[in-house]
Amino acid sequence: MIEPMPTRADYEELRRTFRLDVPARFNYARDVLYDRAQTHPDSLALVAVHPDGRTAERFDFAAIASRVAATAAVLADAGVAAGDRVFLMLPRIVQWYDVLLGCLHLGAIPMPATMQLSARDVAYRVNLADATAVVTDATGVAAVGAALPDCPGASRRLLVGGSSPGWIDLDAAVAGATTTLPARDTAADDPMLIYFTSGTESLPKMVLHTHASYGIGHDVTARFWQDLRADDVHWTVSDTGWGKAAWGKLFGQWRVGAAVVMWNVVGKPDLDRMLRIIGEQEVSTFCVPPTLYRAFAQMNLRAYDFSSLRHCTSAGEPLNPEVIKVWEEATGTVIHDGYGQTETVAVVANLPGIPVRAGSMGLALPGFDVAVIDETGAEVPDGREGDIAVRTEPHRPVGLFKEYWRDPQRNAEAQRGDWYVTGDRGIRDADGYFWFVGRADDVILSAAYRIGPFEVESALLEQPAGAEAAVVGVPDVIRGQIVKAFVVLAAGCEPGEDLAGELQEHVKATTAPYKYPRRIEFTAELPKTVSGKIRRVELRNR
Repeated sequence: MIEPMPTRADYEELRRTFRLDVPARFNYARDVLYDRAQTHPDSLALVAVHPDGRTAERFDFAAIASRVAATAAVLADAGVAAGDRVFLMLPRIVQWYDVLLGCLHLGAIPMPATMQLSARDVAYRVNLADATAVVTDATGVAAVGAALPDCPGASRRLLVGGSSPGWIDLDAAVAGATTTLPARDTAADDPMLIYFTSGTESLPKMVLHTHASYGIGHDVTARFWQDLRADDVHWTVSDTGWGKAAWGKLFGQWRVGAAVVMWNVVGKPDLDRMLRIIGEQEVSTFCVPPTLYRAFAQMNLRAYDFSSLRHCTSAGEPLNPEVIKVWEEATGTVIHDGYGQTETVAVVANLPGIPVRAGSMGLALPGFDVAVIDETGAEVPDGREGDIAVRTEPHRPVGLFKEYWRDPQRNAEAQRGDWYVTGDRGIRDADGYFWFVGRADDVILSAAYRIGPFEVESALLEQPAGAEAAVVGVPDVIRGQIVKAFVVLAAGCEPGEDLAGELQEHVKATTAPYKYPRRIEFTAELPKTVSGKIRRVELRNR
């Protein structure tokens, strides 16, 4: 077992010596879930909180393993075989685990999807991947059912939580299952799972992970960033269709032996209830996106029980120092920002035991050589902006996706010499901390200045009136581009020219004056991808 790193010296030594053990044959269902069900059958695996946020079911590893094995048998009876792609669109319910892990048991390839997809979204994904099976519930069946006439290859259809003509009642079939099958002896490099990226500039692309890259690679996420132990109760707030669910609801957590929390909430969550669940379910490690931490910072945090919390994390976009400060004062925990993508496990993070630099993504995690490079693939000097990249030669790191499936052009674009190029811009300082600048296509060029949106957004959010903010470049005859900010106001604040002026002056005083937003538009909400990231491309197109 890997122990937490108490000092920077320990970190440097671990970086030098760390290797993940990857056997030639590996299947997560067999080698993690079923193994843990044998060795720790009564250990808590999942706390499934009901939609009301007040009641919950608790499942140990033995119970989950039994459900998964039965589901795998039902999938096999339906004709699902090794290598088949299975479109999986379920909410935050235990059956999501049953089906996803049942697919892994068979060597089939699940394709998790958010419940927010339209029929056109479903058809695009099913057809692009040549999926032969679809699984959804009574809510998702409207969109999935509407898509299926355009998906002739998806002949196997399974429904959770009810029955419908032409669909297998999965719950009834699992309850009546009498046979079990041995888990497929998959190779560590066999295809395991496909996620569709929530593209900001193009249609989603298929990210293919192997049994090792996610099933083993997320050890780094769970141990070094989330600081998990076998007695922890971990809650990552995430839709099951996002890559973040793999980061925080399953793979690394159960490898460690920690329990996970999942709240089956529909629509925008009740933030008051969410914070109360932390105390009621004795959550010890917690991860939510920056949007939620910003919302929490505006609440009366003294009203909640955070006594069980010992470690908190965030990812998706860098957090503002003021939000980190408010959360620490209320909970006694420092938010440890981390960085990775749908294509990776966590590759950079503020690690436990090492000083957090507010606003920084942190240090490269053990197992990854991360750098900032230029257009030739050469590393740039510390302090200079460039493209964040992960070294892939001479060995591709465990935790990095195998490829953009069926997309050689994008694979070529993502490789620059010995580096996988993330598409994000950043800076590494002299101490090895990485600082996010923005997406490569989000950097604003104004009067020869390069302006990253995050620094301006951070300044806007430090002003009490700003609840959320997004910054983009808009055309300008003289400067090429100017900075425009879209601002969601905090409760009780009224939009107007005076407030816009106050925000502009605050940015001028907080950061370099040339970065201030010359235009401000107040808006009720910001457009976001299904994974919660701000769609700046949509704002630019307005």
